[in-house]
Amino acid sequence: MKAVVYEKYGPPDVLELREVEKPTPKDNELLIRVYATTVTSGDCRMRGSKFPKGFWLFARLMFGLTRPRKKILGFELAGEVEAVGKDVKLFKKGDPVFGGTGFNFGAYAEYKCLPEDGVVAIKPANMTYEEAAAVAFGAITALFFLRDKGKIQSGHKVLINGASGSIGTYAVQLAKYFGAEVTGVCSRANLELVKSLGADKVIDYTEEDFTKSSETYDIVLDTVGNISFSRSKGTLRQNGVHLAAVAGPPQFARMLWTSMIGSKKLKGGTTDGSAEDLKFLGELFEAGKIKPVIDRVYPLEEIAEAHRYVDQGHKKGHVVITLGDDRKV
Repeated sequence: MKAVVYEKYGPPDVLELREVEKPTPKDNELLIRVYATTVTSGDCRMRGSKFPKGFWLFARLMFGLTRPRKKILGFELAGEVEAVGKDVKLFKKGDPVFGGTGFNFGAYAEYKCLPEDGVVAIKPANMTYEEAAAVAFGAITALFFLRDKGKIQSGHKVLINGASGSIGTYAVQLAKYFGAEVTGVCSRANLELVKSLGADKVIDYTEEDFTKSSETYDIVLDTVGNISFSRSKGTLRQNGVHLAAVAGPPQFARMLWTSMIGSKKLKGGTTDGSAEDLKFLGELFEAGKIKPVIDRVYPLEEIAEAHRYVDQGHKKGHVVITLGDDRKV
């Protein structure tokens, strides 16, 4: 099968399209024919070994000190079940599915095996494979922070920093679904996009610093990693929470400190999500409550160019990669 492999950390040119051995599903696994995947900021950080401050050594020890242990990147996928292991009960050959690989990666390939009890679910009938591929990272991360970490409630005032990115575009929509009043922070070029997703107010970060405003919020979700708790603390209401989607050891130390003192909290973390999360998000899509924002679509052969684009830091929503001419819409 075809797969994009990288043998060393570095710029997009380290990605190479090769023929590799097709995987065989274990007894509890699905073999998925991948029709679409994505290039996330996480994929780019892994490829370039560019991690949050203070996290570099830990990440290298975890993912490969001198060269990557997992040689095929890709967090998200959508495709069709080609075969199932003998113990699989919930899926069958031919099922359209979407899901996430977590830190096993491997979606930059024509085939990928996922466990039946992993982050995988039946694709909604009205969702294309390209749309379905753009769920497992951004949408699940936004859901995790707003619902699980932020305990979002109807009537909350929520600010999303980086509202036009893969996490931010979903965070705006999910916050509105949960009944919040939403302010989105992004560049001037993306103001209309964020408004179209339901934001009640938008701020051009090049013209206005929200941390110097008199407005206060129940939740500040920083999807970019450029707003510290010290800067945002003054904008938080009593019992407000700053959610750091990008954090390193200094932030984790501060999280521990704020968990013990003060009414304003700093929280972070990571999640692979669950099949239940995927099903919930699929239901919201079917009901027209959320939609993925797809900036660009590249074929697998042009994945290095897709990484170069994402490296620029200006993508809107998601960059999708398609595989094969025989894929179904």
